[in-house]
Amino acid sequence: MISSVCVSSYRGRKSGNKPPSKTCLKEEMSRGEDSDKITINVGGTRHETYKSTLRTLPGTRLAWLADPDAQSALDAADGQSQEVFFDRHPGIFSYVLNYYRTGKLHCPADVCGPLFEEELAFWGIDETDVEPCCWMTYRQHRDAEEALDIFEAPDLITGEPPPDPDEDELAARRLGIEDVGAVGASSSSSCANGSALDGRGGRWRRLQPRMWALFEDPYSSRAARFIAFASLFFILLSITTFCLETHEAFNTIKNKTEPTINGSEVVLQYEIETDPALTYVEGVCVVWFTFEFLVRVVFSPNKIEFVKNLLNIIDFVAILPFYLEVGLSGLSSKAAKDVLGFLRVVRFVRILRIFKLTRHFVGLRVLGHTLRASTNEFLLLIIFLALGVLIFATMIYYAERIGAKPNDPSASEHTEFKNIPIGFWWAVVTMTTLGYGDMYPKTWSGMLVGALCALAGVLTIAMPVPVIVNNFGMYYSLAMAKQKLPRKRKKHIPPAPQASSPIFCKTDLNMACNSTQGEVCLGKDNRLMEHNKSDNCKEVVITGYTQAEARSLS
Repeated sequence: MISSVCVSSYRGRKSGNKPPSKTCLKEEMSRGEDSDKITINVGGTRHETYKSTLRTLPGTRLAWLADPDAQSALDAADGQSQEVFFDRHPGIFSYVLNYYRTGKLHCPADVCGPLFEEELAFWGIDETDVEPCCWMTYRQHRDAEEALDIFEAPDLITGEPPPDPDEDELAARRLGIEDVGAVGASSSSSCANGSALDGRGGRWRRLQPRMWALFEDPYSSRAARFIAFASLFFILLSITTFCLETHEAFNTIKNKTEPTINGSEVVLQYEIETDPALTYVEGVCVVWFTFEFLVRVVFSPNKIEFVKNLLNIIDFVAILPFYLEVGLSGLSSKAAKDVLGFLRVVRFVRILRIFKLTRHFVGLRVLGHTLRASTNEFLLLIIFLALGVLIFATMIYYAERIGAKPNDPSASEHTEFKNIPIGFWWAVVTMTTLGYGDMYPKTWSGMLVGALCALAGVLTIAMPVPVIVNNFGMYYSLAMAKQKLPRKRKKHIPPAPQASSPIFCKTDLNMACNSTQGEVCLGKDNRLMEHNKSDNCKEVVITGYTQAEARSLS
């Protein structure tokens, strides 16, 4: 068709090009005959367009309306008014229809992303056709959903919930246990029959999600909240003890020198002993951490994932040195003393227990996820910083050598920048605006390089930081929103569509036909929703007709 060519030429134009020719405009105006027009009613909003416009995107739902079979059915129904009704979102359909007209698919800013995605799927349009200017807006909802999946909503329960099978199933599914529902069903059926079916296994499966939630989810119950506070107390107490062990007031230097028989030389040996009170406090903390770790290991729904978790690895590494030190403390061999010395050095791992606070504070979890999500920005920052350090360390080295005395070719008398690697430290300190003052240029050329280095550092570091801050703000707001979501007991599943309910016209283009007669599906208020033509085995959507018209079509 000539009109189709005009439409294609219009869709291929970009803003700023010349307008279409007069011939094409005449063809466009001549196309405005009633026979080529079609009215589409979407959610009560009527849209008029040409059938040739709908054919510009073959294979989509609107292109089916321009199919000859659909046209013949519409003409047989009513030759004057060819109106097709779809019970869909009318606002989004304007953007969809505009895509057929211009070939550019834009995403509305006032519509939620999942709704726009669902509408595109219904109309048979690929999401990759979204224009680049709107792609970020379209992708925002997926980024938000991914972030919401990370931050699990706590259950805002003020007291102990009563024993309810639904709550057990909900808690189990939230904590990764899938078979509690089946266990509950089998238990109820066995009770109905009056026999106990695998009582020990059933009790274990009922106890496992409760105990796991008790130590893993601080918001699952009042007892879980109490255990979370106890764990937080022991974490802070352990870290405080670790710090006080290095203070002189809690350390005693004892002489461990042992005289040797027939020895001409005596080597003095001194050992620092920590206050026993701190050792006892640390022992109590380790006992609690051991109990907590063992309970979580036993009741973990997925042992492999539990072992892979970084926080669990930190727990184990922080607990193990204490028991090894206690076991080897009674030995007097040189090898045992060497191992004890190594274990005392390894005890610094206890400070990593501070990361266990992420289980109890949403802000720390948000910070950790922000750091992982901003990996590209951190790499970019490191690359910028490395380039600046290399450039300015080289420049300061040669700038400080200007004016060196003839008898001092290395310029060691008037500068501290004796080589380029030393300049790396100065460049890092200057670019990060720390300025320790341990090294500084003394020549006018070196001062100029230092000023440029400080200015470049401010500009370099300032570029990726706003992106990281925006990520933290976005994830924190999403985490707070996730926390404030009401508790969902059961997900609502809509019933199957009945004969009297509206049908959303989700059909299959390649649906096979086994009969030679057309089938009519009547929806609400006896309106025709779908009509199956068996001539070419395609299912054509024809809506908006009365029961009498439907019978005439069949």
